[in-house]
Amino acid sequence: MGGTAERALGVHRVLEPAGVLPQAALRLDPDPTVGPDEVRIAVQRLNLDAASFRQLSEAHGGDGEAVRAAVLGIVETRGKMQNPVTGSGGMLIGVVDAVGPESPLGLSVGDKVATLVSLSLTPLRLTDGLTGWDGRSEQVPAQGTAILFARSIAAVLPDDLPDAVSLALLDVCGAPAATARVVERTGARSVVVLGAAGKSGSLSLAAARTAGARHLTGLVRTEAEAAALTASGLADRVVVADATDPLAVAAAVGTPADLTVVCVDARGAEHGAILATADGGTVVFFSMATSFSAAALGAEGMAADVTMLVGNGYTPGHAALALDLYRTQPGVRSLIDPRVTE
Repeated sequence: MGGTAERALGVHRVLEPAGVLPQAALRLDPDPTVGPDEVRIAVQRLNLDAASFRQLSEAHGGDGEAVRAAVLGIVETRGKMQNPVTGSGGMLIGVVDAVGPESPLGLSVGDKVATLVSLSLTPLRLTDGLTGWDGRSEQVPAQGTAILFARSIAAVLPDDLPDAVSLALLDVCGAPAATARVVERTGARSVVVLGAAGKSGSLSLAAARTAGARHLTGLVRTEAEAAALTASGLADRVVVADATDPLAVAAAVGTPADLTVVCVDARGAEHGAILATADGGTVVFFSMATSFSAAALGAEGMAADVTMLVGNGYTPGHAALALDLYRTQPGVRSLIDPRVTE
């Protein structure tokens, strides 16, 4: 791979170890000086992914100050926001304040954008000590700088939605896009979504219906979530079970589905998802808490003939689809709006 291609992937920003891409790096160089093919963003807000925020909160007993200190420590040490336990990051919004003359991203100074690549591979420098964040929510008011590479992706924020809503939607926009793609390609008629009352879960239900699925089951953890999901009208059937209890999931779902989409942020949902899926069906794992070995070895041990897909956060058109589902589906708004605070 030539130097130009390596730069496009951000390899020149890797400090340790040599020879890896930014997502796999232990440390990145967050120097705000912009290279010829880079874009610098003045950061306004981070959105930690759900699995990472949950892990940090549980590790620190819900102590917001300790969580804030942990995030600051990660960014200071690694030059990016990548939870060392989950390996995941999140995304950010901010304003473009410098564009290298060779950048192919089509962004201009002054554009307000959301990054559609993970914080786990984005050079990041924080300058405010996160003093505006209480450590108790996934959305993090922040000041600093971030760098995008030539192969990065960013979306200019829409004018008709609050920034916090756009950030929440774009953080999970890969899930509904992948769900729609699988339904369209496989002809799946029945779909189960684990974690169906959350952001990615509600969008995935809406995307499945739009793509042609007709028998939608939403699995949630609590009766309160069940009531909210039922009221939204996004699912044909709502069931309550712990997604990390495979036998409980199988009993709650009943007849296995053509497609199961995993959107929970807890570890241990792999086996229940496999049991919820019919032979010849597909499981899409969109949780950053997913264990590849647990999924692969579990399916083997159950003699389960299922195709298992890792949820790639990028699918062409994924940002526009998520924003459109929010705009057009009242049920999606009813579930997402209470989770989003300015």
